[in-house]
Parts: sequence; structure tokens; C-alpha cells
Amino acid sequence: MADRLAALMTHFPMSAQVFNTGPLCGINTLQSDGMHGQLHLVRSGAVEVHYGRDKLQVERPSLLLFPRPLTHRFLVAPGQNADMVCANLSFEGGASNPIASGLADAVCLPLDEVWGAEPVLTLLFEEAFEQRCGRVAMVERLIEVVMIQVLRQLMESDAVNGGLLSGLAHPRLRNALVAMHEAPAQDWTLEQLAGVAGMSRSVFATAFRETVGTTPGQYLQGWRVRLAQKALRLGRPLKMISAEVGYGSEAAFSRAFKAHSGLSPREWKNQLSMPANS
Repeated sequence: MADRLAALMTHFPMSAQVFNTGPLCGINTLQSDGMHGQLHLVRSGAVEVHYGRDKLQVERPSLLLFPRPLTHRFLVAPGQNADMVCANLSFEGGASNPIASGLADAVCLPLDEVWGAEPVLTLLFEEAFEQRCGRVAMVERLIEVVMIQVLRQLMESDAVNGGLLSGLAHPRLRNALVAMHEAPAQDWTLEQLAGVAGMSRSVFATAFRETVGTTPGQYLQGWRVRLAQKALRLGRPLKMISAEVGYGSEAAFSRAFKAHSGLSPREWKNQLSMPANS
């Protein structure tokens, strides 16, 4: 079976930056910085979590994932504390990252229900709460492993609601999505993608739209634009980028880019260097 996460993790990786390893008590508000998601691993203790108009009551060791920037508050009962490991999550591409944008605002999983994670979590907590050299780097790498395990579980258990991850969870659509991810420059037709998925043209088109929320052609264009945006951040020339993502000319690439993002490639790149308050 094709590796559904390979291209995503290669082109749009995630990294973790630990900012807390230890007990949490009282009321703690974590303001959104507009850039990072957050992952919290509750090793012990009870905590109430508020975000927006929603709240969660965590009574057992659990994982709390906020994939996108979101202000949230922890409340721990007076006289008690909760042992936690907390990290900021950086997703390549920010808000347009296909993994971050494909998850719910908040994901909560008991730690003993995260498939195959027990040995990783045991080592993670051991490193987090001991004063060893390299402990932060070790914990951050282990958090990235846990995130992959969580993504696997969400897809396998059909716990994602629409979007790319729902498509990757589909037993047939996943093959077409992986094909587009691995060969974005190919001139894919609807018939070819349906064949890769092992479905008829009409059934494939309907299933794709209902599951992913867009047409295959629109999805392919969006994937190409995401790859192009990454290349623009790295300073690659437009002519080279347009060929790499499947457009025969710089003009055709610019039209597709603007249709998807509302800006030309040059306008989008110029925005990257503008001050946030300009």
C-alpha cells in the first residue's frame, strides 16, 4: 500500500519546540501567537481545558492537540497540579499546511489509546522529567514521532471530518491522492486518476468531491500551488518552479497561482517580506 503520509511529511514537515516540562497548577492562559499550533501531553492529574466556546475535562493521561494557533486556558483545581509536557508546533507552510488545516480545532486522545505509542511516550516522559544532556532535543524528536502515530490513528479510525485527511483515509481515493502528491507535474486526467483509484470516472469524481470537499482538478491545482509557495520561500526562480509543478509556461503558472491564492506569485512573495503591521 502506498505511504499516504510520505509526501506530506517530506514537503510539509512539522517540528516541535518544547516550552514546558513539569507541573501546572492554577489557571494558565496560552495566548495564540498567530503562528504555532500546540501539543500538550498530560502525564498525570486532572485539568479543564477551555478554547473558544468549548471545553474539555481531562481526567486521565491524555494528548491534547491544537493544530492551528488558538488561545486556550488550563484550569487545575486548587491544591492540585497536572504533570505536563507542552510544545509549540511549527507546520511548514503555516495556515496552508495540508495537515494542520485538515484537522479539527482540538484533538483529545487518552494516551493509552494512541496506537503503538506506549514505548515512545515512556521514553519521552523519562527524558522530559530528568536533567540529562540533550533532553530537550530528544523530547522534541519524540513528539514528532507521536504526531505521526496520531495522524495514522486518526486516518485509520476515520476520525477526520472532510478534507485531505479524509481522502487519505479512504481505501480507494488515497491512491489517487498519493499519485498526485508524488507526481504533481504529470498532466493528470480524471480518467487516469479514477483508474489509479480503481473506480469508474463518475463514481470517483463524486466520491472525491464528497470526501475531500473539492474536485480532483481543484485539489491538484491547490497541491501544486502549495509546492510552489514552498519553492518561492526558498528563493527558487519562477520559470523553474512552473515546470516543476506541471505548467508549460510561467504565464500559465501565474494564472493558476492567482486563481488559487488571489495573488500573483510575485505579489505573494513580496508579501512575505512585508512587516505584519504594514
